[in-house]
Amino acid sequence: MTNTLTHRRMIVFHGGQRSKVEGQREKNKHMKVAVMLFAVAVTLLANNALVGQVTVLISYHSKTGNTAAMAEAVAEGARVVEGVTVIMKTVDKTTTPDLLAADAIIVGSPVYNANVSPEVQQFISDWPFQGQPLKDKIGAAFVTAGGMSAGEEITQMNILQSMLIFGMVVVGGPDWKSPFGASAIVSEYPFDNEEGVHSAFLDKARGLGERVARLAVMLK
Repeated sequence: MTNTLTHRRMIVFHGGQRSKVEGQREKNKHMKVAVMLFAVAVTLLANNALVGQVTVLISYHSKTGNTAAMAEAVAEGARVVEGVTVIMKTVDKTTTPDLLAADAIIVGSPVYNANVSPEVQQFISDWPFQGQPLKDKIGAAFVTAGGMSAGEEITQMNILQSMLIFGMVVVGGPDWKSPFGASAIVSEYPFDNEEGVHSAFLDKARGLGERVARLAVMLK
């Protein structure tokens, strides 16, 4: 009788041990699955972040610093938008790979006789054309002019028309007050007494940069 009870106790004991071991194995299995799922989630998030990353290229020519100031303001506006990388270069430093890598290209020029500067004209003339590699990229323009009605809007349109030839999707500023992009007046009263570009024009540039960046994110 005693041997029988001892045998039963041993069976219960070993059975309990087996249950604990199996339970631990099950927990380990669940832990491994959880770790694997977490790793997959992190990878997917990282890939989505890379896919969703938007590049806005701001390329400009500036002789006196006014167009450069507008370019800085455009960049400030674009940087407000999350997930956007802003690259700002003068036209002589901008490369074909820069253009191809960008989701949006914003070109800035001073107004020369109601047209873009020769440097900007040469820059656009050198853009890659065969196969339409710039097709469906967003395009926008900003300019600085000496006086009111001194050719700023037609210069903006010249830039936008060139972009349309390359198959780009062109946009203007955020409202009816800057439909062709951003522009600044620097040499006519009451703006000729300003040190640098008037804040109202810089605000227009920021608005343009932000709008282009937001659209680029939406279309990515």
